[in-house]
Amino acid sequence: MKSDRLLSLDILRGITIAGMILVNNPGSWEHIYTPLRHAVWHGLTPTDLIFPFFMFIMGISTFISLRKYDFQFSQSLLQKIVKRTCIIFLIGLGLSWLSVSFATFHHLANDGLGMGERLLRSITNFEHLRILGVMQRLAITYGIASLVAILLNHRYIPYIIGASLLIYFLILILGDGFEISETNILAVVDQSILGTNHMFEEFGLDPEGILSTIPSICHVLIGFCCGRVLMEKKDNTQRMLYLFIIGASLFFLGYLLSYGCPINKKIWSPTYALITCGMGATLLALLIWIIDVKGYKKWCVPFESFGVNPLFIYVLAGVMAILIEHIYVSFDQTIISFKEYLFEAILQPVFGNDLGSFIYALLFVTIAWFVGYILYKRKIYIKI
Repeated sequence: MKSDRLLSLDILRGITIAGMILVNNPGSWEHIYTPLRHAVWHGLTPTDLIFPFFMFIMGISTFISLRKYDFQFSQSLLQKIVKRTCIIFLIGLGLSWLSVSFATFHHLANDGLGMGERLLRSITNFEHLRILGVMQRLAITYGIASLVAILLNHRYIPYIIGASLLIYFLILILGDGFEISETNILAVVDQSILGTNHMFEEFGLDPEGILSTIPSICHVLIGFCCGRVLMEKKDNTQRMLYLFIIGASLFFLGYLLSYGCPINKKIWSPTYALITCGMGATLLALLIWIIDVKGYKKWCVPFESFGVNPLFIYVLAGVMAILIEHIYVSFDQTIISFKEYLFEAILQPVFGNDLGSFIYALLFVTIAWFVGYILYKRKIYIKI
């Protein structure tokens, strides 16, 4: 290999980003095919695999990135890690702020305010600004995992992962973490520290909340360990075999432990982390065999377009979603969002509820892909 970049890794990253955009942008949240929904509480759906797959991939990428510095702590490397962590976190916060600002601007439409005052109130409304979220979790887990990688001997990382998951399991057991209740420790901590106005509240807790960040850090560290295996094995067949063994082992360990520790994305249970990392590693092993060993690459181009600029395309899709939900048009003597217009006036009458909603999401993915493809063809890589 001429570089550390694996095409199969880019493809898996691209598949994951496409999946994230697809499930985040249905035409209507009331009309979604079951596999495209998250599990209500315990359990696992295909949609529940997407975010953890990306975190697993981020762990592998972190190993490849820090390898250039021989994992040696330095002031300049620390500054790079902190800078990237802050940028990703602030982008996530910015998306939340943009959504709140647009919603507030529309809400104040009939308050008799001048345009300037209305705009000022909108952009300074932080009362319902969500503090945590997908990008924020990526930032925190990347930052902490990177610090672990440059400060500690790598032989200790598996023990750190095991101890962290065990401690988190004990927190869940002792704090009613597996129950939907007011005494759930995750909900208590999130509400006490973040406040209900600054959460995406689901069963009283934030799905990207404070305590559930612990196992998600383990997610990135498991990816980091798999990255080490990938880079130490120069033969793609060996890479595939070792990764498959690791993935299968993690999956079956998580499955066996699930009898006492339910699989749950909302609380990011230890078994959820193990099983999704195992499935991610196994899928990557399969892609290495298909792409890097067998050389079947023609089908990869659409996903490679997503995979080389993943966070930029994800953020772009997020901005597009906010804009299209807060641009309003007149339809059938009512004012509705442009998103509602596209679904209710065009797609739903032709394709029905669920299929129309799915086609809307596919169109959204297609637009994001088109932007990604232009960047890919021009060899423009936007690093975040």
